[in-house]
Amino acid sequence: MRTSFNIPDDLLEEFDETWQAEGLDSRSRAVREAMQEYIAAHTTFESVSGDVSATLAFDYQHEHVIGDLHDIQHDFQDVIVTTSHIHEDGWCLETVFCRGDAARVRDLVYELRDFDAVGRVKVLLLRS
Repeated sequence: MRTSFNIPDDLLEEFDETWQAEGLDSRSRAVREAMQEYIAAHTTFESVSGDVSATLAFDYQHEHVIGDLHDIQHDFQDVIVTTSHIHEDGWCLETVFCRGDAARVRDLVYELRDFDAVGRVKVLLLRS
């Protein structure tokens, strides 16, 4: 199946450099592998139940989203134990340490990922 994506030029250039450095045959192969890894990570994250400990790390544009992020953190204070925050130019890096029901932690991750001003959200499950 053929499909097309809108991808920023700099991201595509970096992606091409990466898969070529790994010696993959084509961009299509690299995209398939990336999609398989994404699906595997999502499936694993969705399958966890009960109480978990997790660390969430995310970067964001401070001025565009800080108020909304504070609201979300207050909404999820039942699973957020502590946070750590640093400034990097116009961007911020936040680390959130969570403990509690896996479904609540998942909901928090999905809420954070819903913001355009949040670059990415990485999840490290410490205990499941």
